[in-house]
Amino acid sequence: MIYNEVHRLRGEGFSNSAIARKLKISRNRVIEYAKMSPEEFYTFAISLQSRSKKLDPFREEILGWLQDHPDLSGAQVLDWLGEKLNVSTVTEGTVRNYVNEIREAYHIPKIITERNYSTVPDLPMGQQLQVDFGQIRVPTTNGIFKRLYFIGFVLAHSRYKYVEWLDRPFRASDLIRMHENAFRFYGGMSIEIVYDQDRLLAVSENAGDLIMTVEFTKYQQTRKFKVYLCRKSDPESKGKIEQVVKYVKNNFAKNRTFDNLLDWQESCLSWLKRTGNYKVHHNTKKRPVEVFALEKPHLQPVSGTYIFEDIFDSSITRTINKDNVIRFDGNRYSVPRGTYRKGAPNIAYVETDTEYLYIRLRQTGQPLAKHKIAQGSGAVISDPSHREREQSKRDLLIQQIKEMITDKEAANWLIEILFNQYPRHMIDQLKVVQSVILKYPAFIDEALNEMRRLRLTSANDLRDIAISLEMQSRKKHKETGILNEKYKTLVAPERREDIYLSVLQGGSNR
Repeated sequence: MIYNEVHRLRGEGFSNSAIARKLKISRNRVIEYAKMSPEEFYTFAISLQSRSKKLDPFREEILGWLQDHPDLSGAQVLDWLGEKLNVSTVTEGTVRNYVNEIREAYHIPKIITERNYSTVPDLPMGQQLQVDFGQIRVPTTNGIFKRLYFIGFVLAHSRYKYVEWLDRPFRASDLIRMHENAFRFYGGMSIEIVYDQDRLLAVSENAGDLIMTVEFTKYQQTRKFKVYLCRKSDPESKGKIEQVVKYVKNNFAKNRTFDNLLDWQESCLSWLKRTGNYKVHHNTKKRPVEVFALEKPHLQPVSGTYIFEDIFDSSITRTINKDNVIRFDGNRYSVPRGTYRKGAPNIAYVETDTEYLYIRLRQTGQPLAKHKIAQGSGAVISDPSHREREQSKRDLLIQQIKEMITDKEAANWLIEILFNQYPRHMIDQLKVVQSVILKYPAFIDEALNEMRRLRLTSANDLRDIAISLEMQSRKKHKETGILNEKYKTLVAPERREDIYLSVLQGGSNR
């Protein structure tokens, strides 16, 4: 079909480039098909069917990706082959041609959008860093869609990129923190940083949040980098970062499933290492990671790791994760168990001196945790006391019950047997025990002894035995009419085993 269309359009006077755009194929392919006679094309098509290709073992996977996501580019398929199938022996051209053949064979069209830029001279090493924002809606593991926000950085000379994500719109404090993270990632900062003027004043892709705040102005003055605000509709001034934003959306984020922000950010950093900063740049024809190695010595040094108090009297903020740790300079530091609260902001304020890291829930509050700063990265620094629970309701009930029972050995036996039998309903069992002690204090010791003798294991058994003892005591008093000296101390008489068994079997609720 493509072959016939090429010849039909050429007969109508279309140029090779126009035919390529119209049929969404490469110009070289148009030229090749135009040179072939019908017999030559037939032979060529038969050879394609019988010739094995490098990617044939992965044909079903690639076909599935294209059927699920028809807008996949050849570059993204190449990245997925490396990420999902560990394929590293094919070139981008091979993948692109293979993808085009599958699209043609299975009639999977692709919509291509293009944007033209004017060429600008390359800037000196260490001169400029470009910054821009983006957002994208992605599917989640819960079957819904979620909007994610990101900030992208790119060194104008080497095209070396850094990206950081949030699952909510950016604030001025986020912008400052992510600049610090980017400077640590690069090992320095450029002389000037380019921003979109509109987005600094009212970020359209960031829910209208104002970024150029007093705090950020103070931060810029403290770090002493130059700010260049490009004009509206001026892609030449920041075209490199606009390409990065598009690259992140279409190559990394598109058709990827979101589970949690931590894994998403780690996957993005892996993508940068594997693809974003490793693939040969289509303009420079060099790998950004290799050019960056030459540019890095030209970056301006960034003094210190903690400068936020000098800016606006606050600490660096970090997110408290579900496992009650925060991340700082590539390592994880513990906070007390239970600090993380579902639905809460879960923000911690951190600061450092030359040796220790201090973590607070409030900027001016007492330290929640204090850790010695770890060297290197990837370590987990944990305080053993952070794994201990605070006194819970269960622990408080246990303490109260032990104080109420005179026979401490029997009390310990009761707590142990209830914990073994009812670990998930321990608090309910303890409440029953406490109510029995309060209602039948005179019979609790004997009820415990009978419970142990009969090898019973429920707080309801203890309650039923206490009720039985109290009823037997009343019956005895009624029959004699005289209060026996034995019952003046409210101690129940001994009973045969069958009395308790008959009561317990008569409808006890346990």
